[in-house]
Amino acid sequence: MVVGVNDPETLSKAARCAVESAALVVGGRRHLDALAPGGLVIGGELRAVLDAIAAEPGLVCVLASGDPGFFGMVRPLAERFGPERLEVHPAPSSVASAFARLAVPWDDAIVVSAHGRPLADAVAAAAGPKVAVLVSPENPPEALGRALLEAGIADRTVAVCSRLGLHGETVDRTDVVGLASRTWDPLSVVVLLAGDGVGPRSVSWGLPDRSFEHRAGMVTKAEVRAVVLGKLDLPAAGVLWDVGAGSGSVAVEAARLRPGLQVTAVERRPDDAARVRSNAATYAVTVQVVEAEAPGALAALADPDRVFVGGGGLDVLDAVLQRSPRRVVATYAALDRAAAAAQRLGELVQVGLARGERLPDGGLRLAAENPVFVVWGGG
Repeated sequence: MVVGVNDPETLSKAARCAVESAALVVGGRRHLDALAPGGLVIGGELRAVLDAIAAEPGLVCVLASGDPGFFGMVRPLAERFGPERLEVHPAPSSVASAFARLAVPWDDAIVVSAHGRPLADAVAAAAGPKVAVLVSPENPPEALGRALLEAGIADRTVAVCSRLGLHGETVDRTDVVGLASRTWDPLSVVVLLAGDGVGPRSVSWGLPDRSFEHRAGMVTKAEVRAVVLGKLDLPAAGVLWDVGAGSGSVAVEAARLRPGLQVTAVERRPDDAARVRSNAATYAVTVQVVEAEAPGALAALADPDRVFVGGGGLDVLDAVLQRSPRRVVATYAALDRAAAAAQRLGELVQVGLARGERLPDGGLRLAAENPVFVVWGGG
């Protein structure tokens, strides 16, 4: 049996019965001190603990914090003994308790654990509007704060929820600078919110071209990128390819807008592939970079839901269409290629830009950019 514990005094009757009827109780020191002082302390090598459980002929009860099925002991126990041998009595998870203390709904939150996992994963997820990070002694709250600042993520409301359900519980509200500058209890959940976490956040796309490293202007221009991202109709989850990624501006913005997307950028030039990685790191988003030439590189990729073709000929577009994505958007500088692509996809628009530039006398002139054809299709 596996029993989740927050406050030992609030255990259900069934959970308390599970503890009292066990021949062996296993758990952390604080849980054992409260419920079964003679139990086996979980610590050190997990395999040794599992071996001790396996050696016990009688009923075993494992005590764990909160909901043991949420980044907890249910996983290793089920893998070792099989889920059919487990009986689980969960308490509210620490994440559920944290959002409850804040009175913020969390059905749209991203949850990341920093227990035995790279802190970079939490930083990447922090691009989302509502994120909970389970920190740890090796990755405490202040380390997360410093990593966020290094990644350029400073515009988040922060709540550090410590020792939830225990004596000494605290909920402190701060910002990313405050998170980085103090020493916090590692037994915490750190909640990162864009805005208040309740109302809708502001959404923008079509970031300025200067926001991305690029090679001699080889970047999808901001206004064209805004049209492309709109036509892609980005889902909350799924797979997006950016083929012929160049600077990766479309891939990076898509990952920034939809953190749940699996975004892959395909780019044949090593220097441009390096720029994609750098731009993704700047915005702390996750973009898989495939350094190879399309269409050959596409065969090994997971089937896409959305595809942006920013480089390559019609053979690349044809290879993409063979994978039956729900929506494809492509850009072309040449009318003949755009017209041929429109025969395949169905829709075409020319995007012509003239940007305002200041003259030496303070006046304003319009500087024309080369027109770009945006072609799209799919449901």
